[in-house]
Formats: sequence, structure tokens, C-alpha cells
Amino acid sequence: MLKINKSDIVAVAVKPAQYPPDDMPEIAFAGRSNVGKSSLLNLLTGRRKLARVSGSPGKTRTINFYLVNDDFRIVDLPGYGYAKVSKSTTAGWGDMMELYFDNRQGLRKVIQLVDARHEPTKLDVQMYDYLRHYGLDGIVVATKADKISKRELQKNISVIRKTLGLSGDDKVIPISALKRTGQEELMEEIEKILEG
Repeated sequence: MLKINKSDIVAVAVKPAQYPPDDMPEIAFAGRSNVGKSSLLNLLTGRRKLARVSGSPGKTRTINFYLVNDDFRIVDLPGYGYAKVSKSTTAGWGDMMELYFDNRQGLRKVIQLVDARHEPTKLDVQMYDYLRHYGLDGIVVATKADKISKRELQKNISVIRKTLGLSGDDKVIPISALKRTGQEELMEEIEKILEG
């Protein structure tokens, strides 16, 4: 199974001129503000402070590129849907993501994060439709899975599948960064994407 031995931030970008060279596979992560994206990236890379975890949502306002094993990149996209951030800022994120999706040859997949405890929001649904439009959909991570019972989790996964309109082939992977569960299944999926 894929093991991450080395990971470093290589670029913090708001426009394509700031991206690293488009010369290797990239897997991006998207999710609503405060969904646990930074915690997940730190769990996957085994580095406690690679991505900054913050109590205040809307912290990631740039596209952050991490070089992993000198082999591929993990790309942290700006969190969406935080009300206290101005409309013009959030519109800017949309443009920023669109430019990235449109122009990046190495981008293989975008893994969308949703909160396992709640039904996906309108913005989650929009984001997934957007990924489907670009052919980057197929994997959803349900974060904070330790916060609810197993029975509730199963029920909520069905709700997530239905709300996002997932196909039978699409995967929902429950993960808890706190309990460190679910990461192996996600790593297997990442490995398949990189080999594909």
C-alpha cells in the first residue's frame, strides 16, 4: 500500500503563474470550511503541522501544493461556504478553482470532503456537480466519522449518496482524523488513481 514518507509545501498560489510546473500527477482535496481538510491532510502525510489546522473557518484562501514522495502532489483547495468571508472573496475562490480545473493536465481527481454528521449542504451539492462536469468526481470522504454511532454513520452515508446523486461506482469513505480510521482505504484509492 502507498506510504507517504515525505511531504513538503512547494507552492501557495492564487493564480496559474504561481503554480508549480505541470509535470506530475495531482490529487486535489475540496471541502466546506471547517470540514476537517487540514486534519485529513496531516493524517495522510503523517505530519502534524503540514497543513495549518485552524479554529477559524475560511482559513485556506489559496491553492496549496504539497509535493509527496517526490512523486505526486496533493493540492489543498480553498474551503468554501463560510458566511463571514465576503461574497467577492468567495467568488474569487470559484474563479481560482475553475482556472485550476481548466488548466491542469496533471490533475487526476478531486476528493470532496463532507461532514459525516450532516446532510451535504447546497454548496456541497454544487461542488460535486462541478466536479462531475470536469470528470473529477467519484470519491467523497465523510469526515468526523467518530462523532456519531456506527448505525448513524451508515444512515448518513446513504443520505450523502442520495443528496450528492452518487452512482454505484462512486465511493464514500468515512474517516476520523482523531481516531485515525479510514485512511488506509483512502490511501488505496489514491494509489489506484496514481497507477491509472
